Amino acid sequence: MSEKVFFYGTLRTGFNRTTRAGIDEFLKYSGRASINGKLFDLGIYPAAVPASDSRVWGEVFEMADAPRVLAALDRIEGFRPAEPERSLYMRVQVPATLDDGGTEQVWVYFYNAPLGRAPRITSGDYVEHLKGGAR
Repeated sequence: MSEKVFFYGTLRTGFNRTTRAGIDEFLKYSGRASINGKLFDLGIYPAAVPASDSRVWGEVFEMADAPRVLAALDRIEGFRPAEPERSLYMRVQVPATLDDGGTEQVWVYFYNAPLGRAPRITSGDYVEHLKGGAR
């Protein structure tokens, strides 16, 4: 069974960030999904944090070369496997619920720094938020 990753922010389809990271060819779209968490607007990108009482929406991708993809994503997200406490984001596995009701174990990056006064994205959907959805 292949490993999967969940994108909820600027790595989602339409932002073109995965192409710039050189990993797009190793990702296959699996579908829209959600995970347990809360989403915040940090200005230039969002931050998800674990929470059992709300959902964060995004996309699941199958990774053709998980070690290569995760190493590139670790660099992008500021995750230091050898020093997790000093990482900007933490990479963890969580269950994602797909639109068809199925669940998949996915890698996701949760924010690991103070949120300050970052406003909450109550819809849990960064793309909708950027389109002018309620904060």
